[in-house]
Amino acid sequence: MSTSQAYNEEKGGSSSLGEPEYGHDPASGGIFSSDYKRHDDLKEMLDSNKDSLKLEAMKRIVAMIARGKNASDLFPAVVKNVACKNIEVKKLVYVYLVRYAEEQQDLALLSISTFQRGLKDPNQLIRASALRVLSSIRVPIIVPIMMLAIKEAASDMSPYVRKTAAHAIPKLYSLDSDQKDQLIEVIEKLLADKTTLVAGSVVMAFEEVCPERIDLIHKNYRKLCNLLIDVEEWGQVVIINMLTRYARTQFLSPNQNESLLEENAEKAFYGSDEEDAKDDKTEAASLVKRKPYVMDPDHRLLLRNTKPLLQSRNAAVVMAVAQLYFHLAPKAEVGVIAKALVRLLRSHSEVQYVVLQNVATMSIKRRGMFEPYLKSFYIRSTDPTQIKILKLEVLTNLANETNISTILREFQTYIRSMDKDFVAATIQAIGRCATNIGKVRDTCLNGLVQLLSNRDELVVAESVVVIKKLLQMQPSQHSEIIKHMAKLTDNIQVPMARASILWLIGEYCEHVPKIAPDVLRKMAKSFTNEEDIVKLQVINLAAKLYLTNSKQSKLLTQYVLNLAKYDQNYDIRDRARFIRQLIVPTEKSGALNKYAKKLFLAQKPAPILESSFKDRDHFQLGSLSHLLNAKAVGYQELPDWPDEAPDPSVRNVEVPEWTKCTSREKRKEKVEKPFYSDSEGESGPTESADSEPESVSESESESSSGTESGSGSGSEEEEEESGDQSEEEKKKKKKKKKEKELPRAGGATSNTGASSDPNRDQRHGDFCFICPGILPLPSLYPHLISSVPQVISPVFSSVKTYELLHRMTGEGLSVEYYFSRQPFAPDPHMVAVQIQFSNNTDSEVKNVRISEPKLLSGMRVQEFKEIESLAPGETTSVVMGIDFCDSTQAANFQLCTHTRQFYGAIQPPVGELMAPVFMSENEFKKEQGKLTGMSEITEKLTLPETCQSDHTIVQRVTSAANVSRVPCGADNEYRFAAKTVTSGSLVLITLEKKEGALAQLTVNSEKMVIGTMLVKDIIQALTQ
Repeated sequence: MSTSQAYNEEKGGSSSLGEPEYGHDPASGGIFSSDYKRHDDLKEMLDSNKDSLKLEAMKRIVAMIARGKNASDLFPAVVKNVACKNIEVKKLVYVYLVRYAEEQQDLALLSISTFQRGLKDPNQLIRASALRVLSSIRVPIIVPIMMLAIKEAASDMSPYVRKTAAHAIPKLYSLDSDQKDQLIEVIEKLLADKTTLVAGSVVMAFEEVCPERIDLIHKNYRKLCNLLIDVEEWGQVVIINMLTRYARTQFLSPNQNESLLEENAEKAFYGSDEEDAKDDKTEAASLVKRKPYVMDPDHRLLLRNTKPLLQSRNAAVVMAVAQLYFHLAPKAEVGVIAKALVRLLRSHSEVQYVVLQNVATMSIKRRGMFEPYLKSFYIRSTDPTQIKILKLEVLTNLANETNISTILREFQTYIRSMDKDFVAATIQAIGRCATNIGKVRDTCLNGLVQLLSNRDELVVAESVVVIKKLLQMQPSQHSEIIKHMAKLTDNIQVPMARASILWLIGEYCEHVPKIAPDVLRKMAKSFTNEEDIVKLQVINLAAKLYLTNSKQSKLLTQYVLNLAKYDQNYDIRDRARFIRQLIVPTEKSGALNKYAKKLFLAQKPAPILESSFKDRDHFQLGSLSHLLNAKAVGYQELPDWPDEAPDPSVRNVEVPEWTKCTSREKRKEKVEKPFYSDSEGESGPTESADSEPESVSESESESSSGTESGSGSGSEEEEEESGDQSEEEKKKKKKKKKEKELPRAGGATSNTGASSDPNRDQRHGDFCFICPGILPLPSLYPHLISSVPQVISPVFSSVKTYELLHRMTGEGLSVEYYFSRQPFAPDPHMVAVQIQFSNNTDSEVKNVRISEPKLLSGMRVQEFKEIESLAPGETTSVVMGIDFCDSTQAANFQLCTHTRQFYGAIQPPVGELMAPVFMSENEFKKEQGKLTGMSEITEKLTLPETCQSDHTIVQRVTSAANVSRVPCGADNEYRFAAKTVTSGSLVLITLEKKEGALAQLTVNSEKMVIGTMLVKDIIQALTQ
């Protein structure tokens, strides 16, 4: 910090981080200010050779950006440090570049090669940041580079980088929509990713790029349902909304039977007897055709896996689950969301606003769902006005004959509020309650009439408007109220209220024949000072009185029409001309004059006071379109339920027909299946729908179990015998092994694990492979197939020797090693390495041993026993075990003699990190079906002429990797299987010959690094 303070003192700035010390607003001092060289201190720090200064500068720059200050002029100085070796500096540089790359595109393009190098950085954060910056440069010319970067990142080992690749997809699509097909391929690959970190981001990319491609979701539907609980919160929102649309296209409506009953009830109520007799047969036929509804297990899986998310701390997640249940669940199950939504009403006002908007829509169709929580919607004095109005809406929707008295008492309290908008909304709510519930109509009307004497003009005005609507229902019974309202014209000044009173008097002037002309006289006096809406109603009142009581109102009507004829508003002038021609008969007036009374005094239907949320449910709940009640940009319509259920088998990712196992295998799987297996996670809840009954008869199963038990017991006895061997016998065997040591380039195989049965070769002589290095195995017989892959004898045709110590470097001692592909007896998780020492000197070498192994974390070494003496010209071999942790990193150690120490390192080829396992064809296909998506690597190659025969292909693959061949029915396919020595992860290799010399190599393994390196090694072995 001392150095940075010195920089600040030189430039006259403050050392405090909180002050804008480098360059102020230009307006403060203009070009004559001492700060005209903005940010020079930071530029000097960024050009420094010290990483500490660069880091300090970057921290300050990022702090400036966070405070909203413009740091774009520092772009050239910052972008130079992209290549900085300090990780912390590099991270902050990328943070800056993400912010300004879009603004400074030309300068960013100059550093594009550096960003591309960043994509290969060992640090996952740097790789992700480089991709983020690259996708932020909005220049069409780099679209191919972006596409390549996204494809590479989609196969990255780090889930964080794959997540960033998913985020980059919509950016590239918005820049160049022609890349859609290639982007869909990347999305399809990422959708198969089993990592929860990636799931939400790739579904977001799917929604942006190709929401219509429902077929991409089929295979991943169950996986997404099961991963949902562990995905990040905003990813959950996106996935739930997408699955809501998916379910509406793939499943039948769970409420279809109820809707059918409702239709039948309506027909029975409105239809005549004759129509009923005619329709009986057709209805009966349709009911017979309609099958009883059975919920699809995948539909149930979605509902069951989203239900726990109602307890999420994130309001958006709860809202997403609530809309899913509202749109997809049976009516009987929708009620579970009410409690969760009510809980959200204790949150911030913004959250309350969105939740209440959705509750208001739900409460129209599913009123009973929220009735138990009525008091939760009571209004607090601290609520904002918009929240109060929404709660009023919900209370009005929930009103029924049992709770109306409680709700009306609550409304009476609200009318005394100081919030005028809220009071007006309350009066409207009272009017709606009176419209919907007939028995309280008179009570509400009397209460509203009492409000007419309120001191507040706005309360009175709103009451008049609501009373006008209520009176239209029963005008003859309420002439006294109309008279009372006529007297209010002297006091009420609100235009809408005055217009409503005038409309009421004009419409029902026959009920108040004495008062109506007098009201017209008063209004004619003040006509020129009235608002336009009031003037129009005065003209209407004059016309109606002229038609019903022309003696008293003829002159008044002519006076009003003359005033209106010269009004400033053209609407009023036009209305006056139209009415004069219509009601006053002249020679020019047409046939309409005869129907003037019918036109003006026609029976008008009473207005229906409805909720403004009535028709909002056609928008998906929780969406912006629903909130605005208008279709927003990018909104996806919620599809209608299908009439017939689509084929559910498209979602099956179970083992295909050709890999179905025997009854014994099924029993074994049930016992040995791990608790959280992939198959259970993807298809556990729907096993009943997809599984098929076993077709093995009892007699067959009994006979097969008899043979299996026999073979099993035999192997157990052999193991016990081998386990009971004395130490002396073991020593003898070791001596024999030394005598029968493997030659350097030999193709022999070990006898470990071989059966002691003397008839073994006779029984299995017919099942030998073409490859001479592979021994015939008893497990080739179908009745001996086990559901668990068995480790078998190693297979290799030649052994490659590596030099550990050259005789010149070792002063006459030369050391070579090779991977014997034998199981390492002391520890099966270690790779056996055969080391050969040769003494090329004239003197004796003593105390040959290993010391100070320098290993990466997790790696282990089982050292060989010290060689006490090595005579001149003598050669000896020892075996040591190394646990490489499924990595090709070298094991480093010191090789010591009695006089010297030499540095040594053993680095394994990827093919030596595995042990061969035997699998049947069915087992191979079953396991391969589990290792798809990110676990599958495919490459195309051209086989040379020297590598066309079966023998050569098998020999080259087995020389590149320690694998065993799997039986295959197809002539053009070669399958190999192994498992990694340390973790036991399966590695499955498939080589398929195509037309001509073309071939396709596929490696399936959970270990993506091993899979990638193995593909390269095998291709090199096949094409050399």
